[in-house]
Amino acid sequence: MKKYLIPILSCLVLFISCKEEKKEKAPTQMEQVMAIHDEVMPKMGQLGKLVGQLKPMADSLGADSPEAKAMRDLQDANKAMMDWMQNFGNRFEPEEIMEGKELSEEKKQWLDEEEVEVKEVKEKINSSIANAEALLEKAN
Repeated sequence: MKKYLIPILSCLVLFISCKEEKKEKAPTQMEQVMAIHDEVMPKMGQLGKLVGQLKPMADSLGADSPEAKAMRDLQDANKAMMDWMQNFGNRFEPEEIMEGKELSEEKKQWLDEEEVEVKEVKEKINSSIANAEALLEKAN
């Protein structure tokens, strides 16, 4: 009997550990898309603040200045985020976004498109902030 105890216990431990691993599931694509949104959404206020800091410089240096271009990039990034959120909200129901409701095949394709787009929005936001901050740092 003792010689069977160790293999049985080993199998039991293995079974339990495998079952626990399944509980820690990978995030869904919807969760990943929303995580990107949640990462950059707090930066929206920073976009407006930087526009406010660049505007006097852009006004005095002209529309072709790097400061004016940086200000436009910040405004474009802000608009891109607002447009993305509106389009995303028009395509998906709250239950699909927040509760993991199953998506139709068409909506799965839309989610692929939205994931690409939100990554582009993230890049626009981050690069426009970095550029504006570098210009303001140089001016000080």
